[in-house]
Amino acid sequence: MRIGLLGTGPWARAAYAPALAGNTGVEFAGVWGRRPEAATGLAEQYDVTAYADVDALLADVDAVAMALPPAVQAELAVRAARAGRHLLLDKPLAVSVAEGRAVVEAVERAGVASVVFFTARFQKEPEAWIEDQAAQSGWFTARAQWLGAVFTADSPFAASPWRREKGALWDVGPHALSVLLPVLGDVRQIVAAAHAPADTVHLVLDHTTGASSTLTLSLTAPPAAAGADVELRGEAGVAHLPGSSEGAVPALWRAADALAAAARTGRPHACDAAFGLRVTEILAMAEAQLAAAGPDHSD
Repeated sequence: MRIGLLGTGPWARAAYAPALAGNTGVEFAGVWGRRPEAATGLAEQYDVTAYADVDALLADVDAVAMALPPAVQAELAVRAARAGRHLLLDKPLAVSVAEGRAVVEAVERAGVASVVFFTARFQKEPEAWIEDQAAQSGWFTARAQWLGAVFTADSPFAASPWRREKGALWDVGPHALSVLLPVLGDVRQIVAAAHAPADTVHLVLDHTTGASSTLTLSLTAPPAAAGADVELRGEAGVAHLPGSSEGAVPALWRAADALAAAARTGRPHACDAAFGLRVTEILAMAEAQLAAAGPDHSD
């Protein structure tokens, strides 16, 4: 499968480009970016073609991987799907339900495969743990904390306009939901939501299995307090999400392999665009709850 990369920012350089170049199951065919000079530089680093026109890249590949802000991703994902190209997307799929739904509709109409890269779903230890817990019944409640220090440490993502605007809810919220939904089921209702401090968000979710979960999400945690933790409690006892022994690049290898398998077999992956849309819908519900609760306390 020939795959092109859309995007040239920090995430494209740190994760997507090395993952596509290092995956022997796909052919890294080229790069397009909104800044042509950045696309040229990244393409030269991996000895692939730099494209000045996105449609020219689409004409030369079977699939595209997207390392772009979500609003840009959604627009280009529709365009790529209509061109018959399979989609390796990043989270969040979009920052509005309408944009996310447009991606899903384009994917369905074109009959192309899609995978949304929720990191924990493609890392060995977390992926196995999620599968094991999903096979258990009787979960009573869960607690998830996804605390980043993007805005309180020297992070290459701190200047990201969409992260500044949307905060932790939309950046790390998808990670937490991607772990909880396969285990506890879909969300029926968000029964509480609060903002503080800064972009930190606290949510309580009611799941279709009857379980509840609490989420604390932040990009402004003190660096010493940053990290991710998920705890499940139920009839099987207490279970904690394990850390991963590997970074994003090997996980992206698996995501690209999953896309190739879905394209070959026609069987949707669990983390397809439809799942990405559901995550977007839940985040939009939370955002509406926050808006109804009062003024935004984020910086």
